[in-house]
Amino acid sequence: MIIDVPEGRDPIEYVWGEMVPGIGPAASQFALAVYSHSTLGLREFEAARLRIAQINGCLFCQDWRTERDGQKVEPEFADAVAQWRTTELFDDRTRLAAEYAERYALDHHGLDEEFWTRFLDRYSQRHAVELTMCLGSWLGFGRLNRVFGLDAVCVLPSHPRS
Repeated sequence: MIIDVPEGRDPIEYVWGEMVPGIGPAASQFALAVYSHSTLGLREFEAARLRIAQINGCLFCQDWRTERDGQKVEPEFADAVAQWRTTELFDDRTRLAAEYAERYALDHHGLDEEFWTRFLDRYSQRHAVELTMCLGSWLGFGRLNRVFGLDAVCVLPSHPRS
């Protein structure tokens, strides 16, 4: 981990909550709002979130599964996200969410009229804005955690620390 965390302190709470008190708690609230207030379907939400996690390389984000009303995506969903172009597990909206996440993270200048026509045929403008705000949160905060090595101290049990 890049950041020195005082002995006995939780790294996430320290970095996100105490190091930059005027920014960290607000950033945390934004990150939480994405999960609490999203109106996107669970599969669309998770396809976009997981694609960003895969691109960022954030261990915790790749291991996390969003739960809504006691439901989570199936175990093979993450593999399907990595193969979003060809998987048979996705409907059009889920595939578009994964595609948008990838293009947003890797080539946002390449989001052309053809893409937006396809996207807005399936998503409302409201959902386009909502998904874009979610993508911004996941891209920025997932990279923050990965760059500082925080993802290695908050991983879930299925990802051993290296």
